[in-house]
Formats: sequence, structure tokens, C-alpha cells
Amino acid sequence: VPVRRLAPLAGRVYGRRWLVLLLFSLLGFAQGLLWNTWGPIQNSARLAFGFSGWDIALLVFWGPIGFAPCFFFMWLMDKKGLRVTVLLTSSLMVLGAGLRCVPVSDLEIRKKLIHGGQLLNGLAGPTVMNAAPFLSTTWFSPDERATATAIASLLNYLGAAGAFLVGPLVVPSPNTTSHLPLASQSNTEHIKDRIEAVLYAEFGMVSLIFSAALAYFPSRPPFPPSVAAASQRLSYRRSFCRLLSNFRFLMIALAYAIPLGVFSGWSGVLDLILTPVHVSQVDAGWIGFWSIVGGCVVGIAMARFADFIRGMLKFILLLLLSGATLASTWFTLTCLTSVTHLPLTTATLYTSCILLGIFLNSSVPIFFELFVETVYPVPEGITCGVVTFLSNVFMGVLLFFLTFYHT
Repeated sequence: VPVRRLAPLAGRVYGRRWLVLLLFSLLGFAQGLLWNTWGPIQNSARLAFGFSGWDIALLVFWGPIGFAPCFFFMWLMDKKGLRVTVLLTSSLMVLGAGLRCVPVSDLEIRKKLIHGGQLLNGLAGPTVMNAAPFLSTTWFSPDERATATAIASLLNYLGAAGAFLVGPLVVPSPNTTSHLPLASQSNTEHIKDRIEAVLYAEFGMVSLIFSAALAYFPSRPPFPPSVAAASQRLSYRRSFCRLLSNFRFLMIALAYAIPLGVFSGWSGVLDLILTPVHVSQVDAGWIGFWSIVGGCVVGIAMARFADFIRGMLKFILLLLLSGATLASTWFTLTCLTSVTHLPLTTATLYTSCILLGIFLNSSVPIFFELFVETVYPVPEGITCGVVTFLSNVFMGVLLFFLTFYHT
């Protein structure tokens, strides 16, 4: 019996691991898409549903609020495995997407249903953002782990980027040139119909992903892909004690949480922020789209590079964060036109925002790998759960103040 078990423990991978990665990545993509539905079309949503600036900020704010039960999902992943956690998460997303589609004529009730749907989708955030390292360790060999982590974690960001593209292209901006009542009413109804078409399409996509996960999404392979995946991990309570007493981990967690949390909240309401400087809804959507897509592409390339060359994670992060610092400084100086007298053009806005997104978003999988290596043998789900919870705290702080800024 021992002889038959030694070979699998040395590292056995299965072809189905790519199917598991695909299903999980699609779930993360859908969650990011639903979370970022309203920010890119905030001007149209105000006209169609009577949303205020406070409503738009709150719709994005439900994402970090959904991280309140984050530790429950970490416990569930540690005790029950990926299948139970993924099915619970996807069912919450289906229910949330369905609530947003309920055809109620009363706008106040409709707004409450939409807010409730966004909250349920926010509750799916802890799984899709935390479970990527756990999935890669469970299913993938060590030389594929960083790449799998990058794909699983960055597809959530790519979903948010998709909202920047789909929303402004499908939903027209409000037509403020016509002052005729009938024309204005017709324009409002057309915008509302297009928004509802987007909501129905997102509901159908989430339902399809849930059905696929229900049909096939195993918790773990028959045999582990590496010795690390088969080793005994610390208990739930000891894991938290180890994390909170590890000064190096806390410093890396802050280095991840502050810039990524603030940038995620900022990009979610980018249209709201750029409207005062006369940037159109479509332009803001393209800026957000390319900043996230660029970060995903560079992040996967960096993770693949890190798979081949170990021991360079800190150096890669220092380069990425240095680039992000320069890009954000450039963006800030161009917006302070009365002080710096630098030209505020579409080209400078596109370039500075896209570079900022590329540098920050591409650092996510590198950070995750560094976290896992720093605190091993703490379970991956608990480690990444703590840091993403901290990241959402900083996102929540930013969005909390933006709910007052709208006046």
C-alpha cells in the first residue's frame, strides 16, 4: 500500500485541471462583470432608474461590503473544499442577478431590488478573489502554479474590464440636446430597455456557469499534484495566530491592500470621477477597459516568468509598484491644471490611467505567490482571504467618502 501511494504524492497532474480552472475563472469573470455593471453607465442609469450619485457609489460599495462574511467562506473552503464553496457562491450570484431583472414598475422598489442583487453578488467576492492560490496548489504542479493563480485571479478583473466595454457600447448616453417632452421620454425608455437587456444577458451567463459547475466541479483530484498539496496544513485558529504574528506578512499585506484596494474602488466609479473634467461615458469606459486588460495580460506574462525563475518575486513587485507610482503621479499632475499648467488631454488621461492599471493589476498574482510562500503551511484560502479582506477595507473607505463627495 505505501508503495502504490508514493508515486502519486511525488506529483501527478490531470488534464481536467484546465476545465476546473476554466469554470472557476468564468465564475470570477462573471462576478467582476456584475459588480462593475453600473459605474460605466452611471449617467444613463441616473436617467432610466432615477439613481443619484450616492446610489451609484453604493452600488459599487456593495462589493467591499460583501466581504463582511469573508472568514466564513475561508472556513468553508478549508473544511468542505472547493465544490461546496463554489456552488454556494454561484447560487448567490444567480439569485443576485435574478433580483436585478425583476420587472417592477415602481422605481423605488426596483432600485431596492437592484441594490439587493448587487449585495448578493458582493457576497460572492470572497470566493472568486481568495480561492485562486488554493485551486492552483490543489490541482497544478509547482511549475504551473503561478500561471494558474494569475489566470484564476485576474479573470475577475477582466470581468470588470468587460463592463467598461459592454456598458457604454450597448447602453446609449443620455441625449441632453432635445428639450421636447415626447423625445425625452422616448430616449429614457430606450435607455432603460438597453440596460435591462444587459441585465438579462448577465443573468443568463451566470445561470449557465452555475449549471456547468453543478454538473462538474470536483473539490480536489484523486491524487495531489505535489508534496506541498498533500502535506498537512495548520488549523483554522493556528493559521490566524501565525498570520497576525508574522511581521513580514503584515508588511506585504499592507503593500498589497492599500494600492490595490484604493485603485479597485477608484476604477469602479471612474466615470463618476472623470465627468467633472468633461470626459465622456464612452471614453471613461475605454480607459477603464484597457487599464484592466493590460494588467491582466502583463500579469499572466509576469506569473509565467516567475514560474521559471524563482526567488525574484520581490524584485518584480518593486518594479511594478515603482511604475504605478510614476503613472499615478503623472495622472495627478495633469488633473491639477491650475497648479502645474500641464495639458489635460484625452491622450494623457488614456496613457496615465492605462499604465497605472497595467502596473497595479499585474502585481496581483505575484503578490499571491509571495503570500503563500511567506506563511506556508498556512492554507492558501485563509492567507489570501485575510489580504483581500484588508484590500476591501481600503476600497470601502474610499467609496464611503465618495458617497458624500457626490454633492
